[in-house]
Amino acid sequence: MLDKIFDADTGIYQNRGFQRRVGFGARPAIIHIDLANAWTRPGHAFSCDGMDTIIPAAQALNAIGRSKGVPIVYTTTAYEIVDGPNSDMGLWVDKIPVELLEVGTPEVQIDDRLGPAPGELVITKKRASAFHGTNLSSFLTAHGVDTVILTGVTMAGCVRHTCEDAISEGFRPIVVREAVGDRVPGVVEWNLFDIDAKFGDVEPLERVLAYLDGLTSGG
Repeated sequence: MLDKIFDADTGIYQNRGFQRRVGFGARPAIIHIDLANAWTRPGHAFSCDGMDTIIPAAQALNAIGRSKGVPIVYTTTAYEIVDGPNSDMGLWVDKIPVELLEVGTPEVQIDDRLGPAPGELVITKKRASAFHGTNLSSFLTAHGVDTVILTGVTMAGCVRHTCEDAISEGFRPIVVREAVGDRVPGVVEWNLFDIDAKFGDVEPLERVLAYLDGLTSGG
């Protein structure tokens, strides 16, 4: 059913000039979105499916990225104050159980199957996008980055919003198909399709690894 819908929608988009490519730039960074224990390990309210594919894909990206000197950034979502009337959770807590994501707890630590390695930045964000209220944009600009390779969860939330903000901030978003996931089956493919049509390029892991491998050392 989805294939039929996507085929029809592709025709609509292409006839109207959508689905163009932003392409790979000259200086990438890898951004792993919320691949922390609350999302990557089972049994948590935020646990996501597909980690048997997502984690190895992210590991492969890290391995070649580190060998080329590519900046690698991780995000987690966590809050300093999860009790009382003056929390830093904002209105999001009225929709989802972000009170379970407390700074300093194991749940919000980056999955140790990925890192971070020494010298790799971890950003603690409060909202869906990795750019909202963080120093991500200035960090990328300072390192001359023009392309962001995105992995992580959730596809319908934090990955999507990060991708949308990336292109708004002037970075070329590349979403790695095998390295993203969600809690709900169906939303991954729809959001990949929609992002590829309007906000960034969805690329298979093999092509992204080949791009990284072709970089000169140092990015």
